Amino acid sequence: MTDLWTSGEIAQATGGAASAPFAVSGVAFDSREVAAGDLFVAMKGDSTDGHRFVDKAFAQGAAGAIVSDPVDHPHVLMQDSAAALEALGRAARARMQGKVIGVTGSVGKTGTKEALFQALDRAEPGQAHRSLKSYNNHVGVPLSLARMPRDCAFGIFEMGMNHAGELAALTRQVRPHVAIVTAIAPAHIEFFGTEEKIAEAKAEIFEGLEPGGTAIIPYDSPHVATLYGKAERHAARILTFGRSPEADVHAREAVPTDTGGTLVTAKLPGAELCFTVAAPGDHWVSNALAVLAAVEAVGGDLAVAGLALAEMPGLPGRGERRRLSVEGGDVLLIDESYNANPLSMAATLTQLGREKAERRIAVLGGMRELGSRSAELHAGLAEPIAGAHVDRVLLVGQEMAPLAEVLAGSVPFDHVPDAAAATGLLQSDMRAGDAILVKGSNGIGLSRLVAALADAARDGDSD
Repeated sequence: MTDLWTSGEIAQATGGAASAPFAVSGVAFDSREVAAGDLFVAMKGDSTDGHRFVDKAFAQGAAGAIVSDPVDHPHVLMQDSAAALEALGRAARARMQGKVIGVTGSVGKTGTKEALFQALDRAEPGQAHRSLKSYNNHVGVPLSLARMPRDCAFGIFEMGMNHAGELAALTRQVRPHVAIVTAIAPAHIEFFGTEEKIAEAKAEIFEGLEPGGTAIIPYDSPHVATLYGKAERHAARILTFGRSPEADVHAREAVPTDTGGTLVTAKLPGAELCFTVAAPGDHWVSNALAVLAAVEAVGGDLAVAGLALAEMPGLPGRGERRRLSVEGGDVLLIDESYNANPLSMAATLTQLGREKAERRIAVLGGMRELGSRSAELHAGLAEPIAGAHVDRVLLVGQEMAPLAEVLAGSVPFDHVPDAAAATGLLQSDMRAGDAILVKGSNGIGLSRLVAALADAARDGDSD
């Protein structure tokens, strides 16, 4: 197996000095994630210092470390470990000879990144690399780059931001051949003021495009002109995607399937493809079209991409569907607990309305970083709730107070302060035949509710 990095390569990339020869097969900056053969990057932060965990990292099998203070283990010494990680990421990108895809957007970026990986890895097994989890910030992006094998054919990197200028810095590290904006929504609007400003910030991803690169943008977005205008200054080719027949990649037909997915006939500039999107919801049709556009742009196999989309499982916290056993049958639990903004809330509520169920229950946590529009945008969820014919609503967190006022008298609901209270209420009320959507910003902690329900179901199965 080829080493990911040798100590000499690390020292050359970072400008540091190696204490002894070593080679590593992975990179980590969280000591809890260190595996045998990893490089541990000991970083100093405001609240902790990674050097405190160097011994633990080597006890777990680390083969070397990047440090800014000398340690009694094989290491490369640098003045700034965070800068060293960024330098290592840039070196990984410089030696990579394949195609790189960058993904951003207010919603859908993690799912799109994962679907792209499934599509490209299925066509060329073991030749695709992607950022794990949601490692999409100023630390996660260089980490994901540094982990990229030297001989892979495809690299797919998610990039996020909550302030102007952040994406410009990240995309110049990633240097994508293809850059995707999935959608624009009022996520992080607290820091921008308007969706137009969010669109401008997301469009920064095009600044890092390699010469001859392709920009992929959502045609149906009200901000398509802003995205297109920025793309024109940096991209050699622009592909639009969406439901409109005017989009370069569009769905000529989209028919719901009995299993909750969608049968799609997609038209591309040089091909037409009929495939199934296993993940439910119109938003996943949009994601799939962006995936096809990117696969086409890097010369991938569209038919194999269609197969991957048909078999891609839901992601924990981002649409994973579980059947939980309860007395008399089971319930469908739709786990969207990782993140939420007004656009994604509306999309998942719409899908809940399509589920065949005795009762439709929506457990909705507060949406963060909405600034002065928070009350208005939370109250605005009443319309998609009504459209989905939700039978019961469980509101979690103080942000949901404006929605509670609007819902009063229209649909049965409870408003509780936290995930723990919501868990108790739901466990005592859910029954066979229910379809339960759980969605909220990650900080609300609804993932703990999902875990508690799943644990209770497993305990019930063991009785």
